[in-house]
Amino acid sequence: MQGDKAIIDYMNELLAGELAARDQYFIHSRMYAEWGYSKLFERLNHEMEEETQHAEDFIRRILMLGGTPKMVPAEINVGEDVASALKADLNTEYEVRDALKKGIKLCEEKQDYVTRELMVAQLKDTEEDHAHWLEQQLRLIDLVGIQNYLQSQL
Repeated sequence: MQGDKAIIDYMNELLAGELAARDQYFIHSRMYAEWGYSKLFERLNHEMEEETQHAEDFIRRILMLGGTPKMVPAEINVGEDVASALKADLNTEYEVRDALKKGIKLCEEKQDYVTRELMVAQLKDTEEDHAHWLEQQLRLIDLVGIQNYLQSQL
C-alpha cells in the first residue's frame, strides 16, 4: 500500500523522537539502578519498553505505507541527578506530545485515519501515563524534598 509521502516523512520524525525517548529512558533507568533507586529503575525500564513499542508501531506503519523507517534517534538529554533526569524526561514527553498533535492534524488533512488512530493512542499514553507520572514525581520532590523522595525510591 502506498501512503502519502508527507505522512511517511512526518512519521519518520515521530520515530526519531520515540527512539530518542527510548534511549533517554534506557540511560536514566541504568543510572537509577547504579545509584540504588530500584523503584525508579523499574518504572523507567518499563517506560523504555513502552517507547520501544511505540517506535515499533511507527516502523510497522511506515513499512505498510511503503516507506523506509529512518532509525536515527533525535538528540537526547541525559540528566546529572534524579531531579534533572526526571525534568529532562518530562520535557521529552512534552515534545513528543506536541509532535503527535501535529501529526494527528496532518493525518486528518490527508484523510489517513488509520495512522491518525495510531497517533491518538500514543498521545493518550504520552499524556495520561508517561507525562502524568513524571509530573507527579516532580511534584512529590517539591512537596517532600529531594532527600525524602530519594529515600522512598530505594
